[in-house]
Amino acid sequence: MVKIGMLICDRYEIIEKVGTGGMADVYKAKDHRLNRYVAVKVLKQEFSTDTKFVTKFRAEAQSVAGLSHSNIVGVYDVGEEDGLYYIVMELVEGITLKKYIERKGRLDIREAIGISIQIAQGLEVAHDHHIIHRDIKPQNIIISKDGNVKVTDFGIAKAASSNTITSNAMGSVHYISPEQARGGFSDEKSDIYSLGITMYEMLSGKVPFTGESTVAVALAHIQEEAVPLTAIDPDIPKSIEMIVSKCMQKKPELRYLTVSALIEDLKKAVTDPDGDFVKIAPLVDDSATIHISDDDVRQIRTRKAVVVPTPDPEDDIDISDIEEDDGEDGSDIDPKLEKAVVIGSIAAGVILALIVIFIVIKIFLPGGSKEDDVTETAAPTTGVEMTASPGNNEEDKTSIQIDDLKDMDKNQAISYLNDLDMDLNIETEEIESSEIDEGRVISTEPQAGSTISEGDTVKVFVSSGKAKTEVPDVYGQTIDEAKKLLADKNFKTSTTYENSDTVEIEKVIRTIPEKNSEAEDGSTVVVVLSKGKATKYVKVPKLSNLTKKDAKKALEKVGLKLGNVTTNYSDTVEKNLVVSQSQAGGSEVETGTTVDITLSLGPQVTYIYMGNVTISDNPFQDEAQNGVIKIVLTQDGQTKVITEESMNYYSFPLYVEAQGWSESEGEIVMYVNGARYNAYNISFSKVSQ
Repeated sequence: MVKIGMLICDRYEIIEKVGTGGMADVYKAKDHRLNRYVAVKVLKQEFSTDTKFVTKFRAEAQSVAGLSHSNIVGVYDVGEEDGLYYIVMELVEGITLKKYIERKGRLDIREAIGISIQIAQGLEVAHDHHIIHRDIKPQNIIISKDGNVKVTDFGIAKAASSNTITSNAMGSVHYISPEQARGGFSDEKSDIYSLGITMYEMLSGKVPFTGESTVAVALAHIQEEAVPLTAIDPDIPKSIEMIVSKCMQKKPELRYLTVSALIEDLKKAVTDPDGDFVKIAPLVDDSATIHISDDDVRQIRTRKAVVVPTPDPEDDIDISDIEEDDGEDGSDIDPKLEKAVVIGSIAAGVILALIVIFIVIKIFLPGGSKEDDVTETAAPTTGVEMTASPGNNEEDKTSIQIDDLKDMDKNQAISYLNDLDMDLNIETEEIESSEIDEGRVISTEPQAGSTISEGDTVKVFVSSGKAKTEVPDVYGQTIDEAKKLLADKNFKTSTTYENSDTVEIEKVIRTIPEKNSEAEDGSTVVVVLSKGKATKYVKVPKLSNLTKKDAKKALEKVGLKLGNVTTNYSDTVEKNLVVSQSQAGGSEVETGTTVDITLSLGPQVTYIYMGNVTISDNPFQDEAQNGVIKIVLTQDGQTKVITEESMNYYSFPLYVEAQGWSESEGEIVMYVNGARYNAYNISFSKVSQ
């Protein structure tokens, strides 16, 4: 049971639950070893006891962990602890493409193309590693806060060479390919179909096929055609409509055969939106008539509609839950094929009737004999030849024309030959090919169209991929130096960046594939460049009421530095203790950041300068005299009037108190009726208020 705050593998601290899926829950966690936040995907408890399921869960995680691309959510770790099986992935802060479409209604054409290219680039890397996603949908696409698009949740992906997905393929019903809906074999072209549905939704704001139940939607994928995008929005360029249409073809061979080809057309659409460069192969061509084999006829006749018991079209479906309907609806059978079968059956019946009549005539009419030969009797509608040797007891020997197995998966081709129900000696041989993908059939011996019989040897030539070249060692080189060395070996290059504590910025850390390993001639080598040391963040300690010495220690303890120290008055903080700091306590800053502090001077005190003098001189001679007396202070070059009022003989001696500007000595000048009378020195002292 996963709980908030628990520590997995003494390393990953669970912070919060951020999502849930069909087989796992996803949590935000902190990796204490590398001091970063990650996403931890934990297998649900009900699946943890299923050994086969757990093995699949771990194998898929390990295969996806080999992928490294900016458009794929990275997988860092996979493990198990106390019955908890988990995958540690890159934590991407952002929004799913589904939410983004719901928020905007429909996307701008250029924006939709840009997102599609990024999704396709992620799939291109996965397909190059023989990994098929099988669940491409807007819910599994994340748009990060910086606008980068990432494909996530390879939870049901398997290595393409496994070919064991008939009953295990899962996917949201609105996005599954027709072959997935039938429960058949799916490959890279199934991902291309699902991407086409996703592009359709981005451009139109809705999915192309809907229904009241999952079965209705699944059958729509098999039987119905989507409303053209230009019928929904006439402003959508013709090239974009054709690209989406080609991705969504019912027959896999009519779609883009590789994601690389799709990316190429998407880029053309950006610069030439009205161009006529998207080509979709016709359903029928002018090649020779192809006879339908007995096995094909049997499969077509016994083909039945799929029924999915789940009522909610929004639910994910599991192909293993699809049951066969005992009815005779047959709604998923192509009417043209059905007509061809009927006509073929009638023709076969007529021919067999003629054969019977011929045999009766030979045996019972004059000139006929039981010993006469019956030679080279054929059933042309099935392509099967039956030969009986005259006058012996040997069993009839069956022969059949071998189909063209070119570009078929190796295991599929062997399965096809085994299903012919003939005792064939099947051999395989791998040879290099620049045209046929690794693991797929190049040709057969005998060639396609040749007749094979019981006991014959059929050799299947399988592609081992393009010729391999050793990847040169470019570690520590600049990107220009690395590109030249790789180009000399006929490699293309792409670049990505990683942090490194040891490799200089803009120098090569490593390559994908690794140095000295072998890669296909002409393939792309990813050059990983250094962007320097990883930025590490620490929390700033609270320094209030600490001495300067203690504040410095607290900062250095977490990898920060003490900066400028200033002072200021404070009515609340004692003198020589920290009043404030330039980076707030509890905030996160880069390691090595400088933090300034202000120390307290204590409460602020105001001082004034006071002085006094007594003037004994009496300017009036007798009691009858009076006049206006003005007293003026002069100090440090400044002058001000202390008093100016009417006085008489009895006003003297006169006590004068004055506030000055400093502790220096000043001068008091007395004026009588406007005339200077005398001057007197005055001293000042500092007095607190």
